[in-house]
Amino acid sequence: MNAKEHQYYNYDVVKYFSVSACIYLVLGTAVGVWIASELAWPFLNFDIPYITFGRLRPVHTNIVVYGFGGSVLMATAYYVIQRTCGVRLWSDAMAWFTFWGWNLYVIGAMITLPLGITQGKEYAELEWPLDILLAVVWIAYTINFIMTLSQRKSSHIYVANWFFLAMMIMFTYLHVINSLSIPVSMWKSYSIFAGVQDAMVQWWWGHNAIGFYLTAGFLGIMYYFVPKQAERPIYSYRLSVIHFWALIFGYVWLGAHHLQYTALPDWTGSLGAAISLAMIIPSWGGALNGMFTLSGAWDKLRTDYILRFLIVSLAFYAMSTFEGPVMASKTVNALSHYTDWTIGHVHSGALGWVAMVSIGALYHMVERMWNTSMFSVQLVNVHFWLATIGTAIYITSMWVAGIMQGLMWRAYDDYGNLSYTFVESVAQMHPYYIMRAMGGFIFFTGAVVMLINVLATIYIANKKASETKITLQTG
Repeated sequence: MNAKEHQYYNYDVVKYFSVSACIYLVLGTAVGVWIASELAWPFLNFDIPYITFGRLRPVHTNIVVYGFGGSVLMATAYYVIQRTCGVRLWSDAMAWFTFWGWNLYVIGAMITLPLGITQGKEYAELEWPLDILLAVVWIAYTINFIMTLSQRKSSHIYVANWFFLAMMIMFTYLHVINSLSIPVSMWKSYSIFAGVQDAMVQWWWGHNAIGFYLTAGFLGIMYYFVPKQAERPIYSYRLSVIHFWALIFGYVWLGAHHLQYTALPDWTGSLGAAISLAMIIPSWGGALNGMFTLSGAWDKLRTDYILRFLIVSLAFYAMSTFEGPVMASKTVNALSHYTDWTIGHVHSGALGWVAMVSIGALYHMVERMWNTSMFSVQLVNVHFWLATIGTAIYITSMWVAGIMQGLMWRAYDDYGNLSYTFVESVAQMHPYYIMRAMGGFIFFTGAVVMLINVLATIYIANKKASETKITLQTG
């Protein structure tokens, strides 16, 4: 990247989002390790209500989903749209508004949730003032993206931008509908939906937050950064278009599979399960498209540690998009529902897919935006193995724990009585909860390594740039 290109594009806001993403990854995983440890050793809550599992769990999810995930999405979308369209961001002021507004939202979550201020809706816990803030910031982000896209120098819209745009439009729609509520005070509101309708709307939002926010958005990242890092064109552009439309059509129907064996009408759960199984095809099509991009260049994985993150993320994407539909089927769901298997599945997607592809993209952008190499390539390799091993330990412990839970809960003796009490099933979870905390801690250590490496890279690059500037001025 030359200096002229750097001046032409707005990389400043991308830099800020990239660094904040690294910080939020450390904070979010730190809280995650703490609450995982509380489940293994309950005394760690110290009878302080503000740090109990119930209050810190949504803090963890909001920091990693919105703090880390949102910062990555905004950094990459602003970066990719400028480079693929050959134009500067439509509004620098609006871009900075999204940065400060987004961080205000995440900090608001970190303050209100430990205080017990919550709507109790998963991934939508925050009360109405913060819901409005999120909507305003997100709409500003979307408008800036669309207006930049409208000024592009080519007639063609690169596929990554299609995924980003779908994510932005659907997230706005989903968030606004699910958050419709009647405020009764500054920090208390009640949903306009009730009963099973409220549950259905919540999981229509909840699974599509995963489908559009944590999948479509990050597939946009994959479709740009894998070819760039591999220095190969995408394997099949036609397949990427099919992948896009199949994903967009299918995902909106999946939410009902979260409500199997509840008061939800049976046909709704069956429809959710059927379409969930059908979604294996486009998901695997996208994963294979990314992997086949490396055709003739697999040897790059030996030396390119950033590419390792991107390719392994696709392996986890393929695995979690197979596991999810299987768990959605009624027979398997009868066993897996309410168990830690679901937790394992979520984290195979969150740690293995979302975090890995994000980390690869962040390393790529840091090198390009600061026009340098990473401070330590070896530390990138260390981070890769810490992230991979940590994720593997985490998800396997939850798989075993979850299947054991499901089998214990449905075990009957010869007289038709339950073979195990609930307390007995909890006691059996202890070693697996310790393994989960260990896996999470290993992943957290990797996040700390990344933050140190990124900050050191930026410091050295800025120092060199300032020295060069002084030399030119004095020369």
